[in-house]
Amino acid sequence: MTYKEARAFIDDTSKYGYILGLDTVTGLLARLGNPQDDLKFVHIAGTNGKGSILAYVSTILKEAGYRVGRYISPTIFEYRERIQVNEAYIPEEAVARLAKRIYQAGQEMLSEGLAHPTAFEVETALAFLYFQETDCDLVVLETGMGGLTDATNVVKTTLVSAFASISMDHMGFLGNTLEEIAKMKAGIIKPGTKVVSTVQRPEVRQVLMEACKEQQASYREVQAKELRDKKISFEEQSFTYSERKMLKPGILGSCQIENAATAVEVIDALGELGYPVSEEALRKGLEETRWIGRFTVVEEHPLFIVDGAHNRDAADRLLETLKLYVPEKRKIFIIGVLGDKEYDYMMSRLAPEAERIVTVMTPDNQRALPAEALAETVRPYNPNVEPAESIPDAVERARSYAGEDGMVLAFGSLSYLGDLIRAVRKDAC
Repeated sequence: MTYKEARAFIDDTSKYGYILGLDTVTGLLARLGNPQDDLKFVHIAGTNGKGSILAYVSTILKEAGYRVGRYISPTIFEYRERIQVNEAYIPEEAVARLAKRIYQAGQEMLSEGLAHPTAFEVETALAFLYFQETDCDLVVLETGMGGLTDATNVVKTTLVSAFASISMDHMGFLGNTLEEIAKMKAGIIKPGTKVVSTVQRPEVRQVLMEACKEQQASYREVQAKELRDKKISFEEQSFTYSERKMLKPGILGSCQIENAATAVEVIDALGELGYPVSEEALRKGLEETRWIGRFTVVEEHPLFIVDGAHNRDAADRLLETLKLYVPEKRKIFIIGVLGDKEYDYMMSRLAPEAERIVTVMTPDNQRALPAEALAETVRPYNPNVEPAESIPDAVERARSYAGEDGMVLAFGSLSYLGDLIRAVRKDAC
């Protein structure tokens, strides 16, 4: 099987949908020798901030000398980005070789009248096989959706379960209340493990603490009162957390201080479990962490920023970030969203901040909302809106409207930001 054939096989499995539950992935991994059982995990769930916490934790651990696997989704630039070891993408050769094994196992399952694994289950198995064969010391694992019934929750060797901010998203799958969603995400907590959380709403905290009690797991949460001396700007970003002074997170955004503090708590928990990290490695790892798509500057003239805000909580945080970083700048927005998101709420919060807005349709995604339909949603909140024919068209229009003294912010679905960044950089060449 070639890399191209492997990708075609994985893409074809998308016809099986996204099915929550562990039966199929458990059966698939059993046929592959249960590679996940040879690994140790930091398992991260939450609504917003999972990827940032994963980036901080894995970069710090790499800096400390560990071999670290990363498993993330969605990706920005290319498919292989979702499976990394020490920030190097899985090679095409490994994708082809391991996908062949998974293909054969899937065919066996079909021949026995069993369900075929979904695309996410195939990718999860592929990641575990690769992390096993590369002898990863630790794997930092991000849930796809929810927790309890997410394919990644097949793991049994979790060291630390970590929780990013939990808010309303994926209600059709996870529940209609914050408590129901939190309970689904709390399903990643394993007996006797250490649990770390960012600052949560009281009702979420209660759910997490009850789950820890049931599993006899320890619980620690970032203490907001211990976050002091915050400096947030393009020029300088730092904070004090508890006894640690002048910590400098490498990702921009108002939420990144809490995300970085969560990562620090995860690193401390791992240290208690026999995975020590020096203070020097912790600080350097925090500072060198990068995570494209989270208030990322991709061009300076005009200032061009991309952000993957795509739900209620992320929209609120993005609005807060704009007021902290660029309160006086004229703002031109490019927006592309998926049709199953609460985009009306997002537009109500963010659209009034822009001088002009250009809407786009996320390419090659069946869930994408057409640019014209999104423009109609925006119009009641900001009449200066127009749909673009393509992403390069949107970039050209937005740049011209921004001029020398304005800025462009592209946000919404992460799935179109890679194409947009490529368009920006191509024009800049």
